[in-house]
Amino acid sequence: MKLLLISNSTMPGEPYLDYPKNEIKKFLGEEPVTAVFIPYAAVTFSFDTYCEKVEERFAEIGHHVKGIHTFSDPVKAIQEAKAIVVGGGNTWQLVRMLHDKKLMNPIRERVYNGVPYIGWSAGSNVACPTLRTTNDMPIVDPKGFDCTGLIPFQINPHYLDANPEGHGGETREQRIQEFLEINPECYVAGLREGTMFKIEEGTIDLIGTRTCRVFKKGQDPLELAAGDDFGFLL
Repeated sequence: MKLLLISNSTMPGEPYLDYPKNEIKKFLGEEPVTAVFIPYAAVTFSFDTYCEKVEERFAEIGHHVKGIHTFSDPVKAIQEAKAIVVGGGNTWQLVRMLHDKKLMNPIRERVYNGVPYIGWSAGSNVACPTLRTTNDMPIVDPKGFDCTGLIPFQINPHYLDANPEGHGGETREQRIQEFLEINPECYVAGLREGTMFKIEEGTIDLIGTRTCRVFKKGQDPLELAAGDDFGFLL
């Protein structure tokens, strides 16, 4: 399998998808690829608008996307895709539409057979076994929490170490600990903004200058950097 799982699309003050674009280019290769783009996580703007934003950045690096909503048969679009790209937004809405359109299994099958998968934020969440470590408000019934299970561990994108000053609610770490209390067999990777996982040929690497915080029930959290061994997650 080939996966590029990105924490967030955009760093403050930068254009959309600017910081990961060179990694996306290396991941897809020099030969131009037109990927099927899944914009279903968009809620407050149209799928066409989303596709235009992503296409602008992909075109800069010699690749292209085509929105899955423009195909008459979404399942066939995935079955024939050269690459699959899943954008961020609301994970609950994304999962609902993937279930409604019966796309979880086709995506899983294609990626298992070597089709490259790129996701950011919600798009990284749906590569996990379940959506239950997303940060998003459950604005819709997802018709099941199961996701593609392309990776055997959970990701918490946009991971933050502390709450904003003056906020008395739970920290992100406390929320993850609640998840692990109910799911003690799982690992959860707190993927900080500006970082991503690349999974290829059975290996996993962290890309970015920030560390990743990995949680497991009964163990002290690990702070791992690019170059460290993340193989135990697989």
